[in-house]
Amino acid sequence: MKETTFIDQNKAKWREFEEEFKSPQGDPEKLTNLFVQITDDLSYARTHYPHRSVRIYLNRIAQQVYFSIYKNRLNRWNKFKHFWSDELPEVMHHSRRELLFSTVIFLLALGVGVLSSIHDGEFARLILGDSYISMTEENIRSGDPMKVYKESQPNDMFLAITTNNLKVAFFSFILGVTFGMGTLYILLYNGIMVGAFQYFFVERALFRESFLTIWIHGTMEMSAIVIAATAGFIIGRSLLFPGTFSRLASFRQGGVRAMKVFMGIIPIIITAGFLESYFTRHTDTPDLIRALIIFAEFAFMITYYVIYPARRARKGFQTEQRPDELLPVILPEVK
Repeated sequence: MKETTFIDQNKAKWREFEEEFKSPQGDPEKLTNLFVQITDDLSYARTHYPHRSVRIYLNRIAQQVYFSIYKNRLNRWNKFKHFWSDELPEVMHHSRRELLFSTVIFLLALGVGVLSSIHDGEFARLILGDSYISMTEENIRSGDPMKVYKESQPNDMFLAITTNNLKVAFFSFILGVTFGMGTLYILLYNGIMVGAFQYFFVERALFRESFLTIWIHGTMEMSAIVIAATAGFIIGRSLLFPGTFSRLASFRQGGVRAMKVFMGIIPIIITAGFLESYFTRHTDTPDLIRALIIFAEFAFMITYYVIYPARRARKGFQTEQRPDELLPVILPEVK
C-alpha cells in the first residue's frame, strides 16, 4: 500500500483517538478500541515506512498513552535506572553509524600520528610541545619515564584532569552545530596526539611500560572522547541530512539524542580522571594486574556501548522515545 493511501485511510481514526485521549470525558471503551487499532497501524508503519514521519507520528500517539499510565510510577531511582538500562543503550544503538564513523576517524588519526612520528623525529615535539617532550626525556634518563603522573597531588590532579577532559568532550559534542566540522577537528587532533605520544615511547623501547601505564586511564578517556564526538556527529548529521523534517526540527531531535550520549560519558570521564590521578602513578603495580585492568575497561566499554545496545535492540526496547521529545506531526504534513 502506498504511504499516502495508508494515511488517507486512517487519519480520521487517528484524529478521533487524539481528541478522545485529550478529552476529560473520553469514552474509555472507545479509547481502548481505537488504541488497539493504532498500535496495529504503528506495527504496519514500522514494517513498511520505518523512516517516514507517519511512523514517528503513530509512535508519539502510542507513547503518550504509555507514559500517561507509567510515568507516575517512576520514582527518581527508577528514572535513573531507566536511563542507563534503556534510554542510553537505545540511543547508542540508533547512533551506531555515528559511533562507527567516530571510531574509524580516531583510529585513522592515531595511525597518522604514528606514521608522522616514524617519518619525522620532531613530529611529537611539534604536537606535544617542547617543554613536555624535554621533561619526558629527562624522566627517561632518570630511570622513571612515567614520572609525570607522580609529580602532582592526586586531588589537584583529579580536579584539573577531569575538568579538562569534560571540557574537551563538551566541545566535541557542542561543535556538532558546525555541521560536524569542529567535532572532526577535535577528534583528529586527539587521535594524532595519542599516536605521536605512544610512538614516542615505542621509539625509545618503552612500549610495554608506557602502554600499561597510559592506557590504565587512557582506555576510558579516549573511548569517552570518541563517544563525545559521536554526539557531535549526531548533531552534524541532523543538520546535514534532515530527511522529511525541517532542518530545525531535525536539529531539535538530533540535539536531544546527542545530549543523552554526552550525559552517558560523564561518569566515564570522571572515572578516567580518578584512575589517572590516583592509580596510574603506581607504576610498580605488577604488569599482569595493570593489563587486566586495561582489558576490563576495554571490555566494559565495548559491552555497554556496543554489544548491550545491539542485544537490547533485538529484544525490543521498552520505549523508542519519550513523547515530549518527539515533535508534533500535523496529519496533512505527514509524508
